[in-house]
Amino acid sequence: MRVLKALDLGLRFESALAGGAAYKAGGHPLPPATLDLARRADAILFGAVGDPDCDTLPRELRPEQAILGLRKALGLFANLRPAKAFPELVGESALKPEIAAGIDLMIVRELTGDVYFGDPRGRRTTEAGLREGFDMMRYDEAEVARIARLGFETARKRRKRLCSIDKANVLETSQLWRSVVIEVAADYPDVELSHMYVDNAAMQLVLRPQAFDTIVTGNLFGDILSDQASACVGSIGLLPSAALDADGKGLYEPIHGSAPDIAGQGKANPLAAILSAAMMLRYSLKQPEAAERIEAAVARALADGARTADLGGALSTREMADRVLANL
Repeated sequence: MRVLKALDLGLRFESALAGGAAYKAGGHPLPPATLDLARRADAILFGAVGDPDCDTLPRELRPEQAILGLRKALGLFANLRPAKAFPELVGESALKPEIAAGIDLMIVRELTGDVYFGDPRGRRTTEAGLREGFDMMRYDEAEVARIARLGFETARKRRKRLCSIDKANVLETSQLWRSVVIEVAADYPDVELSHMYVDNAAMQLVLRPQAFDTIVTGNLFGDILSDQASACVGSIGLLPSAALDADGKGLYEPIHGSAPDIAGQGKANPLAAILSAAMMLRYSLKQPEAAERIEAAVARALADGARTADLGGALSTREMADRVLANL
């Protein structure tokens, strides 16, 4: 928020509770007032969600239902998760520096379908008396086509290479996914399309991550691979994300969780949140120059040696933000 205000763009900010904080204040993780405000806003900057105090609550009252509910209610069907290695931080990657150097990829993840939202789902007892859990993995062709188109459009603005990731050798859902992606590809002859099974993709992300440009995949696979990509670039505290609707309105959040073990200690890395604000300016508020200023200020702060604890340094959350502001 300090970085956005420093840009003096005339933005008007309103705040609302969500997740565990909202549950503790009013008994629900996504209060009607919060959802109404989100609907009226031009864009949403979202803090991390999660509270272990709420782990024993019924599923519908847990903190993560706030973000799932917002995605569903606002039609935020597409998740953009960039993963780019800062040259100064390749030593912080879980990979060898020569492998981490040059990582620059974008994961386009479908957000409102798949096993997370499929029906039927539940738990039951079998005839043999065994407890059983079940979740339906489901996509229709329209859902696949719209995320595929965004994948192709995104790749077209990058290096024009799109890798569609599925499990078509096993799953009926993935067989439909692959067929529809191939159909959509006919409208994008300038973009090179490839396909990869998700298990191989997970392996290639640590063996040859530079080979990826743009990835398009479903909700479950995208959830896993995007977090893996964060480890490849050095820290989960560096990566922003955008969740977009069909008109470009979006919810923007760091991909990391709420880190309750360090809450209130000033240790958290603010860069993912700051870079999420830059994505918000670029995609929803149509302020690309301001987005570039933020990204350049973050890069310069890192180049000058600014580091929080997760990056091996000693700067507090606020001190790291100060360094970004100084470069802004």
